[in-house]
Amino acid sequence: MRLPHAIFVLTLAAVVAGCSDIGLRNLKPPGQGPDEFSVLPVKPLTEPKDYAFLPAPTPGGANLTDPNPQADAVVALGGSEAALNPNTPIPASDAALVTASSRYGVPANTRQVTAEEDAAFRKSRGRWTRLRLFPVDRYSQVYERQAIDANNANEAARQRGIETPSAPPLE
Repeated sequence: MRLPHAIFVLTLAAVVAGCSDIGLRNLKPPGQGPDEFSVLPVKPLTEPKDYAFLPAPTPGGANLTDPNPQADAVVALGGSEAALNPNTPIPASDAALVTASSRYGVPANTRQVTAEEDAAFRKSRGRWTRLRLFPVDRYSQVYERQAIDANNANEAARQRGIETPSAPPLE
């Protein structure tokens, strides 16, 4: 009578262990959560040149330390902040670039569409992998076909004559 009882206990322990949380590799979100792209660091505080001529406060308005990622990106790429003004015409030297980059349009709901497509893909690929006796890495299971084998890609690059000095040796 002891042996069947022990087998039952071990089987029950294995089933319970299979239901444990695998942490960051779990594809199901715990909730809506914050949007990581809405958190922006502020610019550092600077001392004014003259304390006698401080600008008037603007409640609800922009602050000097508020981030402006679009203007910062334009300046970092060599442009001017004046180019962000919608009334400023596009310079003739940039007209071809603007035409080429916007020829397919930019949908406003790109994130939502991508998230819906990815959820549908995970659902279709994970249909038969839901019930497991032991914990499995669902991420690796679902995206197995999209995974790039680093050694194969490295070897393909070497065969084309591309140097890969920082690649680790094959194991």
